[in-house]
Formats: sequence, structure tokens, C-alpha cells
Amino acid sequence: MKLRFPEPDIQYWASNYEYGREKEEQDLISQKPYIQSAGYLDKKQLQMVAQWKAPRAAGHVAKNEEDYIREISALALSSKNERVRIEALTLLDGIQWPTASVILHLFHSDPYPILDFRALWSVGLEVPNQYTFSFWWPYVEFTREVAARNRVDMRSLDRALWQYSKANQK
Repeated sequence: MKLRFPEPDIQYWASNYEYGREKEEQDLISQKPYIQSAGYLDKKQLQMVAQWKAPRAAGHVAKNEEDYIREISALALSSKNERVRIEALTLLDGIQWPTASVILHLFHSDPYPILDFRALWSVGLEVPNQYTFSFWWPYVEFTREVAARNRVDMRSLDRALWQYSKANQK
């Protein structure tokens, strides 16, 4: 993996981020202290995440029972095992790897990138036919190293990766 743009340009690309749903994103980010304090997501919070990341799949989230959402999200947010953290979330109806990555990205105390075709393109990766832990974990480690080396938070790096692709990917 290698960034398609110079690392000193991370702040530039992050500052030009335009997803078009900034209000929804800010609403999600505002939930972080509540979710971290509770240790889990509730159904409304999970639906907000799904609506922001994967609106077409968001309707499936409603099939999950409130207590199931709390139990699974609590496991993901408290587990010491990296594979459990991401894969447990995919047990929820309507939550695939990309949306699970958003939950970890926004609400876990450790830094996680969002799985997105744009961000993957910006580091020279193609979207796999099926996400697996063996694909995801090296990507997490790579983005953590890039973020640490450049003294930026994961949200800034993620925005930079997304925006660079939007501006440059054909």
C-alpha cells in the first residue's frame, strides 16, 4: 500500500473534503461521547450510521432488536480482539464491513479507517469481492502508521483519502 499523493498533502485534501452530507456526519460525530459512555449503540444511533454510510441498506437495520444491537455493539466496542471488533458488527442485519468500519472509526477509542472504494483507491487497493479480516487489518495498520507519522487524526486522513479519490479517480 502506498498513498497516491504526497503525505504532506493530507491536510490539504482533508480540508477540501466535500461528501455532501456534512450535517449528518456532524450529527453522528456528536454521538461519540454518549456511545463511548454507554459502551454500545442503540437502534437510533445504528440507523443514523447506516443512513450516512449505506442508505440503501439502512432499512435492514430496523430488523434488529434493540437488545441485540446493544449486545453486539457493546462486544465490538469492548473486545480486545481486533477481529471480534469488526466481525461482530457484521452479525447485525444491514451492517456489512464498510458500515461496521464506520462504527469503529467514529466510536471506538482506537483509530480505525473507513472501508470505502474511494479511500482504498487512494492507497492503491481495489475493492475485494468479499471483505475479510486479512484484507482489513493490514489496511488498518497502514492508515494508523500514516496518520501517526503525519500527526493527523484518523478522521482527517480518512477525509483526505476520500477527497483525493473524488478529485482524481476516473
